[in-house]
Amino acid sequence: MKKILFLILMFTCYSTAWSQNLKFHENGEFKIVQFTDVHYNGTDKAKEALDCIDSVMTKEQPDLVVVTGDILWGKPAKKNFLTVLNCIAKYGKPWVIEFGNHDFEEGLTNRELYEIARSVKNNILPDLSNEKELDFTLSIKKHNSNKTATTLYLLDSHAYPKGFPEDKSHGTYAWLTFDQVEWYRKESQKITAENGGKTLPALAFFHIPLPEYHEAAKDENAGLIGTRREEACSPIFNTGMFTAMMEAGDVMAIFVGHDHDNDYAVMWHDILLGYGRYSGGNTVYNHLTHGARVIILKEGLREFDTYIREINGSCVNHATYPTSWK
Repeated sequence: MKKILFLILMFTCYSTAWSQNLKFHENGEFKIVQFTDVHYNGTDKAKEALDCIDSVMTKEQPDLVVVTGDILWGKPAKKNFLTVLNCIAKYGKPWVIEFGNHDFEEGLTNRELYEIARSVKNNILPDLSNEKELDFTLSIKKHNSNKTATTLYLLDSHAYPKGFPEDKSHGTYAWLTFDQVEWYRKESQKITAENGGKTLPALAFFHIPLPEYHEAAKDENAGLIGTRREEACSPIFNTGMFTAMMEAGDVMAIFVGHDHDNDYAVMWHDILLGYGRYSGGNTVYNHLTHGARVIILKEGLREFDTYIREINGSCVNHATYPTSWK
């Protein structure tokens, strides 16, 4: 029993230490890699997903990895899940995940998968066992202190409406709930208050795009950088998360996955609505070269660089927020 308690304590301290070590470098930069839609099922067709992770991690050496859902696409769920996470973890970089609309379909709930993920080395996932949602924040500290410089919001965008697929009257995909909008408001207000009332720059990550992705992509004046080969597969109901973020003024950009043939970023009311690049193998539809989105934050500034790193080493869609969209 003492040995078990010791291991639990060591794991908790290890995870917390990683979280506290999210810091900007002395040059004022912090690099995030976003993998999305790995759709791993253990077959030969899925191998390219692991090759993609290896290629991007080797080239980029990020400070943090964020995986925005649809990691799984086949049984056995635990084995396939761990294959992907261990492929990321072996590079010794801190990482977190959120879930997509398919992850729970292979025999394990998202809660069960989350706890499995927390057992893998280098994760910085918080204990959410007493929370209603799998939502959390991460703080990136200033390079020379423990004061927060940038906040990351990680949200669970769920899967399907209640009663789907028999009942399709509420659309195809689920939405962020009113409770989640309220959670974001409170977190944002708390972080601002802790910073003496000054709003800190932030990013948000989740899987399913907001309805605003539709509006922005159709506006000829919005400015779109990247590839748009399909309509945004968002929920039909809008619960106000974008409006809440716009009013709070902290979130510079939202990054999602879900739509495999989109990797664009479009400006909408000063918030960048962006996709990651499809990171999976050839297990599901895809027409873009496998890759990942890279985001390089700037300490103390509402500014970041971003581009797509492809599996072959190429970089495309270079841009700087906000100047590239002005």
